[in-house]
Amino acid sequence: MQFSAAQIAALIDGKLEGDPDVLVNNFGKIEEAQEGHLAFLANPKYEEFLYSTKASIIIINESQVLKEKIQATLLRVPDAYLAFASLLAKYQEMQNQQLTGIQEPVYISKSARLGENAYVGSFAYIGNDARIGNHVKIYPQVYIGNEVHIGDHTVIFPGVKIYHGCVIGNHVTIHAGSVIGADGFGFAPQADGSFKKIPQMGNVVIEDYVEVGSNATIDRATIGSTLIKKGAKLDNLIQIAHNVEIGSNTVIAAQSGVSGSTKLGNNVMVGGQVGIVGHIQIADGSKINAQSGVTKSLKLPNTAVTGSPAFEYTSALRSQAAARKLPAYEKRILELEKLVQQLMAEKVS
Repeated sequence: MQFSAAQIAALIDGKLEGDPDVLVNNFGKIEEAQEGHLAFLANPKYEEFLYSTKASIIIINESQVLKEKIQATLLRVPDAYLAFASLLAKYQEMQNQQLTGIQEPVYISKSARLGENAYVGSFAYIGNDARIGNHVKIYPQVYIGNEVHIGDHTVIFPGVKIYHGCVIGNHVTIHAGSVIGADGFGFAPQADGSFKKIPQMGNVVIEDYVEVGSNATIDRATIGSTLIKKGAKLDNLIQIAHNVEIGSNTVIAAQSGVSGSTKLGNNVMVGGQVGIVGHIQIADGSKINAQSGVTKSLKLPNTAVTGSPAFEYTSALRSQAAARKLPAYEKRILELEKLVQQLMAEKVS
């Protein structure tokens, strides 16, 4: 698809400087962009490329002062990064709108119901009594189990598996390979040392505007629901255990795991490779540094923690700094011991 500078300016409410009819058909990083590409400049670190890039259109901040003449057409906006992100989202939406209809072969149960303008890719499976909303995009090789409900404008990418009874909201995105609603890890130890499986009878509920990365797993609840609240964002390769609750607008980076029945509040930020034990609560606005191990509840809102076991961020950094000085401290202690021994010997003599 091609777009003119004037069309893009209208989409992002930008102030146009240059040729309104210049066309672009792709995006590019400002340091690598070629003719026909659209780029943006938000970070002053890359300002030098503003004067050498071959991009045809560049989105810049309103406050950007030009030091040299620029050949490209400029679009000035209050925040270039947000404007570019908005433009990418609109472009993706346009691409998705082109996907409609049902490809073959697919299996769609006679009791399933599909909304308007739905897209179902080849080799998808939609089970009994499933309810699919309007403008939903179901890519090839997706499995949707019995009695699954999916809201409007949701996108399910290839290879996703959604087990029976799960509920997916509106404007949700689930990326390739993720599994929603597999059994929670529930096993009861027996007298002979074996483990007996506890049936997992609940489901997963994902509210509106949630995004789930690729190859993530969200387990169904033992009883009730594993709940991902509105606006939460989960990265790739994340494990969410049974009966966990993830608060609104909480973000979790890749390779993190949340154990069963733990509740994360709203606007929590979890770094990569974080492990959180079960049956605890994480207060609103908490920030958990990458590779931290959280072993107890964080009760105070807006607290930052790091380390394993995790504790208050500033104190943890001081402890790490002190630990690096331990060899020097040991040397000083040995020297002091020798000095004390010398003084004691002199006193005795």
